[in-house]
Amino acid sequence: MKPRLSHLLPLIPAAASAFAAPVAPGTHATLAILETTDLHANVVGYDYFKLAQDPSFGLDRTATLIAQARGEFPNTVLLDDGDTIQGTALGDYQALVAPVKCGELPAIYQAMRRLGYDGGSVGNHDFNYGLGYLGQVTGTRFDVPGIEQHAKPCAGPGFPIVLANVYSVRTHAPLFAPYRIIDKRVRAKDAAGHAVEATVRIGIIGFTTPTIMAWDKRALEGRVYTEGLVETARRYLPEMRRQGADLIVAISHGGLDASPYSPTMENGNYYLAQVPGIDALLMGHAHQLFPNPASKVAQFDLPHVDKVRGTVFGVPAVMANLWGKDLGVIRFDLRHDGKGWTINRDRTVVETRATQQSDKSYVAADPAVLDRVRTAHEATIRYVQTPVGSTDFRMSTYFADVGDPSAIQAVNAAQADYVRNYVKANLPQYKDVPVLSVSAAFKSGAAGPGDYTDVAPGSLALNNAADLYLYPNALYAVKVDGAGLKAWLEHAAGRFNTIDPARTAPQELVNGGFPSYNFDTVTSPDLRYEIDVTRPAGQRIRNLAWRGKPVASDQAFLVATNNYRASGGGGFPGLDGSRTVIAAPDTNRDVLIAWIRAHKRLTRATDGAARSWRFARVHTAGPVVFHAPPGKLDLARAAGLDNVSEMRADDGQGKGFALYAVDLAK
Repeated sequence: MKPRLSHLLPLIPAAASAFAAPVAPGTHATLAILETTDLHANVVGYDYFKLAQDPSFGLDRTATLIAQARGEFPNTVLLDDGDTIQGTALGDYQALVAPVKCGELPAIYQAMRRLGYDGGSVGNHDFNYGLGYLGQVTGTRFDVPGIEQHAKPCAGPGFPIVLANVYSVRTHAPLFAPYRIIDKRVRAKDAAGHAVEATVRIGIIGFTTPTIMAWDKRALEGRVYTEGLVETARRYLPEMRRQGADLIVAISHGGLDASPYSPTMENGNYYLAQVPGIDALLMGHAHQLFPNPASKVAQFDLPHVDKVRGTVFGVPAVMANLWGKDLGVIRFDLRHDGKGWTINRDRTVVETRATQQSDKSYVAADPAVLDRVRTAHEATIRYVQTPVGSTDFRMSTYFADVGDPSAIQAVNAAQADYVRNYVKANLPQYKDVPVLSVSAAFKSGAAGPGDYTDVAPGSLALNNAADLYLYPNALYAVKVDGAGLKAWLEHAAGRFNTIDPARTAPQELVNGGFPSYNFDTVTSPDLRYEIDVTRPAGQRIRNLAWRGKPVASDQAFLVATNNYRASGGGGFPGLDGSRTVIAAPDTNRDVLIAWIRAHKRLTRATDGAARSWRFARVHTAGPVVFHAPPGKLDLARAAGLDNVSEMRADDGQGKGFALYAVDLAK
């Protein structure tokens, strides 16, 4: 017997009364739920940092997959999982430089409106521009302290935005509508095989990661609060059934984590899937592909997670990668017994469809998407070409994992200078405390061989600064002691696998499950340390010294970083917001731009050659390998990395990377 989706008479609003006709027993229909997630304002396949077309991403190509799916399936519902409005120079331009007005939409929502989305939710990065902007562009009036309201609601994206687990501190009501029931008119067949029309009432409920309260503390604290995914689902799912939902889709911006449940955990979908009543789970945030039999990601190898069939505790689940590279599809076979719809679980299919085809080419872009946003797109290109300085060396992250500081040192120098000047003007009690700065390679190949920072020698424009510092974070500084600094660096060294010196087979240096943006790097001439990758994680930092002397466990430092890290982002020990001494009103990127303008000309000797760390020397019986685009060895040599070699121009994985080796004995 198939599980019942609803035994209750639907409470159909007047606008949907035409759909209330009874459905004959034996009627059956195919319904496909389509998912995009983590679009990050990538409306078209264009790299604003490199000022070049890039077919490997963009909603304009996902649009082609959507059209194909709509042609294949008689009934589709298109939903988005959040992290939608932020992530490109286009998103920043429309939010920060030339903000869209009330009544206007950012380009990503313009494109989504044209594509006819049925609904969506909110990701953590959608809060980055503040509640005022988020409320404006979603057409939502937030009754929260400190947010100025427009006289009337602004234009929204044209589809419902749902979010159930973020609440106003003033009203204790959800910030957005927690859920929505969509009356979907479907093409079906009756028991005799004749074409008929019927209605399926699809409930969509949204969740976001509760860690927004730490990552965007400055914008959210005192205005909103979050509740756990499980508690929220248990509150609203029965209500959705009472409102007549035949099918419930959870749109949850998060991944999977089997750690003990907490209402504040970042990736709570492992527990959300266990709440009875969810028929489909749309996931995001982790920038991964699910289902994916070949995935090596730990969260997809957890008990009760089927990465082949695409289920979590038996619930059909999908995660459609990032930037519009893939489209998630959950296909249901529905049957009606005269009382309600049921799902034929044996015929449910979960899959992802890629814009890159088997021959490595990409599906054609839908030209109507660019046509819709062309004005904003071209304005962004003009904006990012504004010059701010120059560099005499190439600033890249191809070899950041093995020590090249060329794309990191300027960021650290700018952040450290800002903190020193701030202390001098505002915090004299810290005038004798040494200042350090950490930054990371935000782009290190996670999205393919084109996903690296690469700034050519010559003029430095705004797009180059945005490439060097990818996110619109705010500059923060924290006070730590020597023990805390060592713990910070130990956690960052989790970027590497543990290497066995006696092993003769090749060993992967980089831990693919540890994001490059969490590999915090110091580039100060005053600090030195080694990373011993033959030791287990947490025991790798050796010879940590400040100006030639070992760092004492109680020695004080101010460390420049960003609000994400200072408030707990990345799970670094001791960083939970309590150590913050500076919460600057300026973004890290604006600080970098101002620093470049002041210095005018950057040179490798002064601004791109300082290395605070190196690998502890050790002889290995076999090669220690990593992956980067082919033909880049000259950049390693220019950075002084004479222990790097290119083993093969093609690493054999079919993604366009070469195989490199690093000699840890040198």
